[in-house]
Amino acid sequence: MSGFADALVIVAVAAVVIVRQFRARAIDTDRRWWLLPAILAVVALREPGILDDHHPAASAALLAVELITGVVTGAGWAWTTRIWTASDGAVWTRSTRAGAVVWLVGIALRGGVHALGVASGVHQEGSVLMLGLAVTLLVRGGILAWRAQSLGTSGRPVPAYGRGMRLAWKERV
Repeated sequence: MSGFADALVIVAVAAVVIVRQFRARAIDTDRRWWLLPAILAVVALREPGILDDHHPAASAALLAVELITGVVTGAGWAWTTRIWTASDGAVWTRSTRAGAVVWLVGIALRGGVHALGVASGVHQEGSVLMLGLAVTLLVRGGILAWRAQSLGTSGRPVPAYGRGMRLAWKERV
């Protein structure tokens, strides 16, 4: 993809994910929470030039810093997300203001890494940012799934009534 297409995909995915996370929504631990990050990582890694041919060591260092920033941002976002169990046993989640601060700090750090690359003459592709976003979403999704499972739910909605009760013969019609 071109640099413009990469930027468009990054902005679109980030906007959709951020908007969705600031609304309360049920989380399903059986869901494939890792699928979107995996797709983004595959698209990012398929792109040639993830490392600058003229500055391989510096571009690898900047890539490592981007990935570490992604891990820290994802973990911070996951741990600042409010998570609770509803009366029907479903696990709900919603990002908080602290999560918004984590996102803003993560964006500022990524901007600083990119500025450092520009100042040192290292050419960085949009695929580096896409890979960093994939890592952020993967870490956040993994931590949230782990937190949801630790609440004692199986990932399947539990009925609000009749939990563990056997049905009477007249109810089996």
